[in-house]
Amino acid sequence: MIRQKNCPPLGLETLKIDDFQLHASSMRHYGLGPHRGRLNIQGGLYEDDLYDGGWCAGRNDPLQWFEVDARRLMKFTGVVTQGRNPNNYYRRRNEVTTTDNLDFRHHSYKEMRQLMKVVNEMCPNITRIYNIGKSYNGQKLYAIEISDNPGEHELGEPEFRYTAGSHGNEVLGRELLLLLMQFMCQEYLSRNTRIRRLVDETRIHLLPSVNPDGYEKACEAGSELSGWSLGRWSQDGLDIHHNFPDLNSVLWEAEARKWVPRKFHNHHVPVPDWYRSTNATVAVETRALVSWMEKIPFVLGGNLQGGELVVTFPFDRTRSVTALREATPTADDHVFRWLAFSYASTHRLMTHASRRVCHTDDFAKEDGTINGASWHTAAGSMNDFSYLHTNCFELSMFVGCDKFPHETELPEEWENNRESLLVFMEQVHRGIKGVIRDVQGKGIANAIIAVDGISHDIRTASDGDYWRLLNPGEYRVTVRAEGFSVSSKVCSVGYDIGASRCDFVLGRSNLSRIKEIMQKFNKQPISMRQRLRQRHLLDT
Repeated sequence: MIRQKNCPPLGLETLKIDDFQLHASSMRHYGLGPHRGRLNIQGGLYEDDLYDGGWCAGRNDPLQWFEVDARRLMKFTGVVTQGRNPNNYYRRRNEVTTTDNLDFRHHSYKEMRQLMKVVNEMCPNITRIYNIGKSYNGQKLYAIEISDNPGEHELGEPEFRYTAGSHGNEVLGRELLLLLMQFMCQEYLSRNTRIRRLVDETRIHLLPSVNPDGYEKACEAGSELSGWSLGRWSQDGLDIHHNFPDLNSVLWEAEARKWVPRKFHNHHVPVPDWYRSTNATVAVETRALVSWMEKIPFVLGGNLQGGELVVTFPFDRTRSVTALREATPTADDHVFRWLAFSYASTHRLMTHASRRVCHTDDFAKEDGTINGASWHTAAGSMNDFSYLHTNCFELSMFVGCDKFPHETELPEEWENNRESLLVFMEQVHRGIKGVIRDVQGKGIANAIIAVDGISHDIRTASDGDYWRLLNPGEYRVTVRAEGFSVSSKVCSVGYDIGASRCDFVLGRSNLSRIKEIMQKFNKQPISMRQRLRQRHLLDT
């Protein structure tokens, strides 16, 4: 059954129908009461979990019934039921309208590509369409770049990305990014000061459909019948978001052996050779994402998902092997918490005081954020990989309870998320930035920037520029580069948006000068061991 345009759903899955409107003949226990009678309610982690799936009638109830109080005259045209095996709780709210003149509908792959082309034609000076690779079925993974100089990395300008649709049946994020690119183009042309500043000072990349093959499966079944899993995985059955190499274990093993930081870096953890082999169980979409993330010096990113209203941040994997759920913070936990809060606090519903997670009865933090590992135990997630292998801080935004909302609900979902999408992008300009140069003024690539008290470093891009996300405060920053002397200084971060400038000029180290002189005269430095050996031979 496909939702008809003029017949939207009643609102059980999106929680427009609140718990007090649901009644049943009986219930096995409160955790399986009528308030659980909603589509795509998830089961618990343990067999004896109090909340273990949807509504379940009592054992001795031969005449079972379930009732929804619509609270007004309502014509029902169909009923969708779902088995028990496969809220975010907020008050009933008035319908929300939007004044934005955008294309509020679901887009097929062809229609998505056409819409991106329309945006590019409307704003040719600030947009560029490109693809990062292909899906299993050969569909190109299109992205659009929004920048005042599309197609090139500008010195000192940070790179930002939004991705969506890694789970193909989570359609809302896909449509939000298509709406966002339209909105930014229109507002830029309308000389909106905020949007113009964002476009002129940031290189923005929007990738709306990471898993177009999965989306087609979900779309073919329809929004009511696609369910929790149909289209979630890639065509070859892999969960793209959790298909990245597990670099957490590599780093934690090195820390346990006390190799960090002398023998092993606390950042840019290398990808294991087996993962890059052609016979590794890696989706082609994941390989494309990895290549894209390595090619562009992203600073901040968000991947839009669905089915909940919460923002999660690394680490997604628990450090304890035996723990199913355990808060596992990164060295930048305070920064991640701020980034998550910046999105959640500006969302219309995510921080509602009495809300609970949409499809479970676990309560998220009051600020609408949660550490990923305290929620699930994903190994090798996109968020963890981005943090450990690149400079980019990546978070997951679960942007709505309904993964596949009706078209008539898209304007309201856009209003729910629009400000959050913009505010989060602006956070890429928080912290310090600068250029690391040698005494001749040439940028030094791959220099290491370390902040005292934070055991996670970053590196400069190919031109020597860098961006380090930090909360307000004073920090001692140390820069190291092969062949150069170490340099340190105190850098301050203010409360206003706008990264503080913190440049460094590095001189050549004495050892590198000696090597240059020796090479210039066709001589090689003699190691201490060789010198001792030669001295021993002379003595004998």
